[in-house]
Amino acid sequence: MNGQNAKRIFFICLGVCLFLVLYYAPQFSSAVDPSGKSFELSQQGKAAIGLFFLASIWWVFEVTPIGVTSLMIGVVQALFLIRPAKEAFRDFMDPTVMFILGSLLVGLAFTKSGITKRIAYKMLVVVGEDTRKILLGVFIITALLTHIMAHTAVAATMFPILVTILALYNGDNPEGKPTKFGKALFIGMAYTAGAGSICTLLGGARNPAAVGFYTEFTGKQISFVDFSVHLAPFGWASVFLIWALLMIIYKPEKAKIVGLREKATAEYAKLGPINSKEIFVSFVVAFALAMLVLQAIIPALKTMDRSVPLLLAGVLFFLSKVLSVEDLEKRIPWNIVLLFSGAMSIGFCLWQTGAAQWIAIKWLSMIAGAHWLVFLLAVCFLVLVMTNFIMNVAAIAITLPVALVMAQYLGVNPELVMYGAVAMAGMPFLLLIGAAPNAMAYESKQFTTGEFFVSGIPASAVIMGVLVIMTFTYWPVVGMPALLR
Repeated sequence: MNGQNAKRIFFICLGVCLFLVLYYAPQFSSAVDPSGKSFELSQQGKAAIGLFFLASIWWVFEVTPIGVTSLMIGVVQALFLIRPAKEAFRDFMDPTVMFILGSLLVGLAFTKSGITKRIAYKMLVVVGEDTRKILLGVFIITALLTHIMAHTAVAATMFPILVTILALYNGDNPEGKPTKFGKALFIGMAYTAGAGSICTLLGGARNPAAVGFYTEFTGKQISFVDFSVHLAPFGWASVFLIWALLMIIYKPEKAKIVGLREKATAEYAKLGPINSKEIFVSFVVAFALAMLVLQAIIPALKTMDRSVPLLLAGVLFFLSKVLSVEDLEKRIPWNIVLLFSGAMSIGFCLWQTGAAQWIAIKWLSMIAGAHWLVFLLAVCFLVLVMTNFIMNVAAIAITLPVALVMAQYLGVNPELVMYGAVAMAGMPFLLLIGAAPNAMAYESKQFTTGEFFVSGIPASAVIMGVLVIMTFTYWPVVGMPALLR
């Protein structure tokens, strides 16, 4: 047995043991809220906490495909009578999961039609040869694309374009020896893919997942427009601050890339005139986005789930043969879709069994009397750390149910907690496993894991600073005070 397999077996057993220990553990003491009300932790709640630990360990150390771990979440709930199988697996087809699938289909259609390459090459023609402007242009295009595509799809689309830019920069260095420009280019792509992805519900799975939990716990809906109004300024402030930070850490060796504009012009010319497929995809996506936006102002559309426009777009792409059955079978990351399904199931399990409320009140007693800002920063820092170790949607599923319960006892606006957590979950700047764009950027071989981590420390500090500024300035102006009245 090699060391890697032994490590895998160890973590499989560790997760199972933790679950069984909690499942068979004696009854825990009651949690008492500030009003003196007592909350017992049921056997099902105790088992839900054990399942949370099991899933977390398996997700973090990837002892099996992450989608398989999600299937295990449903199986264990039914097998150990934590929740009925019908409830446990119903969450796997939650409308939030369907929204995520729809966003993946939209991103795939954009890539297959060639729209993303057309946008990127046109950007290079516009920004010219100044390396600082090139980096800023790349970051802006990356962030813009994440408004309508999952950030993983955006990173996959941008990567070959960045390789071309780097080759032109290297010139007499065809071996691709790491450069400061290369480090800034690829690390910045990963960071800004995360920053841009918090601006709309389409940017990443953790966005609709968080909104789904918020709606489940509060009964209030968050529209597509509401989400963007609150988080788009946060995301774009982060994009420009990241660019400024990387210009300090990795100032490019060259001021210009000679010949880049001509190369971009030639590549754009190869794409030819805008074709009917691109026009059709643009029209369908624009129609779907319009429906999402109009939900906020047209009463008849408010009852329509936000997954419907994107799924309708996906159906139209298949009917028009923009997408094929091969795309459905081979290019949709079903492993990731299952991850989202399992994350929703474990999150609702913690809530419905009372485990989330019990944990929240126990945790609350540890920070009794703390200022509301301390609570907010503690929650957001926890999400920021967790999302560097596990998939961000899992970090949201684990943290948000507890944080939303705690917020009501401290009188903190749950919207503030939700938006702050989403922002942090979208920007794991420390470890490669925190997000797919991080790992994709590493494939460039322009930086080491240590360099990525060191760069991520000030970048993470910057976004925590943006959080504090938004909390005291912009968010109250748009009708989201920190405290409930």
